[in-house]
Amino acid sequence: MPRLTLAEVADLGRAALEASRTSADNARVVAASIAAAEADGIPSHGVLRLPIYCAHARSGKVDGQAVPKAEQVAPAALRVDARNGFAHPAIGVGLQALMPLARLEGIAILTVHHSYNAGVMGHHVEALANGGLVAMAFANAPAVVAPWGGTSAAFGTNPLAFASPRGADHPPIVIDLASTVVARGEIILRARRGERVPLGWGLDARGEPTDDPSAILAGGTLAPAGGHKGAALALMVEIVAAAVAGARFSRAAGSLTEDDRDHAGIGQCLIALDPDPLAGPGFRQRIEELCEALLADPAVRLPGMRRVEHRRNAARAGVEIDQGLLDAVATIGRSGGER
Repeated sequence: MPRLTLAEVADLGRAALEASRTSADNARVVAASIAAAEADGIPSHGVLRLPIYCAHARSGKVDGQAVPKAEQVAPAALRVDARNGFAHPAIGVGLQALMPLARLEGIAILTVHHSYNAGVMGHHVEALANGGLVAMAFANAPAVVAPWGGTSAAFGTNPLAFASPRGADHPPIVIDLASTVVARGEIILRARRGERVPLGWGLDARGEPTDDPSAILAGGTLAPAGGHKGAALALMVEIVAAAVAGARFSRAAGSLTEDDRDHAGIGQCLIALDPDPLAGPGFRQRIEELCEALLADPAVRLPGMRRVEHRRNAARAGVEIDQGLLDAVATIGRSGGER
């Protein structure tokens, strides 16, 4: 497979998006998120998504020209209307206001509605942790998961993420989890490659376990992580990211993969808190002591450490991109998005 630098991945994404009725500013932000996903070894949220993003921008399912609108609705609460555009610019606008507000008030919350796929949720909380804040994020998605005991999909993969700063020069602790056994993007990736998936990842349309990713995608459902516990987490995320954010519930959300011209309308919620007023002096030192105690066992790896290793390798050696996918995205960029 061809190997591209991260800058080349970002340029590829930007060109394809700009050729697909997306403003230069929005294309830059979304393309950067795609390059970051590839750098972190998460190809399911990388270049694989570009043809879908571009098709949705061309059809108007996503408004690539949208300018998000942020408003402060309470002393420590922000609300962003993504205006049916890409989620990344909307969250970016919100984070610019959320960081200083959390430092001022001690804690602050940001919700986003009329939104779209937010990509790797860990990246959003990592940005807050890099600013010294402890952060949580929640996002709902189109329904692909049945409530525990049921057979009809009601929840999305509904990811949640958490990040905390560490001491010294260490990167933050980043936890990023889907409420399902695996993110839907992993199923799509396996289907594209013609690979099977492990039993336990999902069910077919009859509710039977299957290792065929296409059967899971064609009317099947994804399995919740930890059985009833994952289903409960999905419900929790649904309440915070959709109900609190004023967004569509997963059942009513527009598809993130099909070009049906129905806006996704999903939501995100981020909460940031300044630990220093609560913990007192030495918060980072205490966190680092905790990390050192955990890492004293050589078999232990903290959440986010593998991503950091991937990131370093990618910065040095670039990332591999499937030739067919690369050709398809390059064609979009050259043809003005008409194909």
